[in-house]
Amino acid sequence: MNHNFAVIVLAAGAGTRYLGPRHKLSEMLGDRTVLARTVGNALASQMPVVVVTTAELLEQIRAPLPTRDIVVLDPDAPRGMGDSIAAGVSVRASADGWLVLPGDMPLVQPQTLRAVAAALEQQPVAFAQHRGRRGHPVGFGSELFSELVRLQGDEGARRLLARYPTVAVDTDDPGVLMDIDTVDDLAEMRRRVEDAPPIAAP
Repeated sequence: MNHNFAVIVLAAGAGTRYLGPRHKLSEMLGDRTVLARTVGNALASQMPVVVVTTAELLEQIRAPLPTRDIVVLDPDAPRGMGDSIAAGVSVRASADGWLVLPGDMPLVQPQTLRAVAAALEQQPVAFAQHRGRRGHPVGFGSELFSELVRLQGDEGARRLLARYPTVAVDTDDPGVLMDIDTVDDLAEMRRRVEDAPPIAAP
């Protein structure tokens, strides 16, 4: 894969559905926070990584990211998924495509990210799928740049999936379906991390 794809990690949401003692991205998952693990797996894909986040979560990004690849949204500005995608894509405007990965999906494996990126060579939209269920990341080719940078609000990019040809990338990675909405979700992830071989931080 010789193309220049970038991973956009979305970490600016308020996470209001999660009722734990702290922001869900600041919770520990093994030896790292949820966000640090998500970013670490993204970096392990060996693609450029952009993190769209807030000032309160900056300390969770313990990774060698260039300053330009950390986008801190104004707390008074809109912070919907669409706004975050637009901000991240704008930073890597010259990329051949972008993979959107929510920050609360720390079990998505690097090889899954690479597989979705490779699929963008065939179709303008690609997404990871596990046992017939659609998950993340979702990838978009460069031909969709002008639409991605105009996204706003909480709709995200769903309408683009409906309007453009897409390809599902089948994977044996259950992490593509696992995000954190509840304390129980986090507990299940912790069980999986304890049972899995350790992944070295990049």
